[in-house]
Amino acid sequence: MRKALKFCHTLGGIGLLGTFLTLTIVFTVLPEPTQDIQRYAALTELVDRLARWILLPSLALTLISGLLSIGAVTAFHSAGWAWLKLATGVLMFEGTLLAVQGPIQREANLTRQFLNGEVDAPALASSFETIGYSILLLGSVAVANVVLGIWRPRLSRRRVVSAEVAEE
Repeated sequence: MRKALKFCHTLGGIGLLGTFLTLTIVFTVLPEPTQDIQRYAALTELVDRLARWILLPSLALTLISGLLSIGAVTAFHSAGWAWLKLATGVLMFEGTLLAVQGPIQREANLTRQFLNGEVDAPALASSFETIGYSILLLGSVAVANVVLGIWRPRLSRRRVVSAEVAEE
């Protein structure tokens, strides 16, 4: 069970970081919508599909397998690094939903509406710059989580023995 959870957690982390990297690359080659609307629409659709079909499932797999690992492995119950990974994992989940997935879906919907003649071009590309910054921040947190999982630093309180207790 432990190896299966570790495999799922690693697989999810690979998918998560790989998608963040891929999205960053796509954002660097994304043209302005007024310059090349067909290419912009195609890349926006790609970004939306990457976020829906790889990013969210990878994030969910990583978070769920991490939670199950903490529950299943008693050594993790008192490990400060595991609880820190849990806290940053929950923050990544919420941050990805609010700062990446939501804006990507809105932009993809706006692009589809533009192609159907329902909205004007100035409404497009309004959120991709902030999504890029969010991806860099969340990707950094993901890398920090990998470092925590490999390095596993001691993150617990040190017990201070008072002089009175030491004398007894």
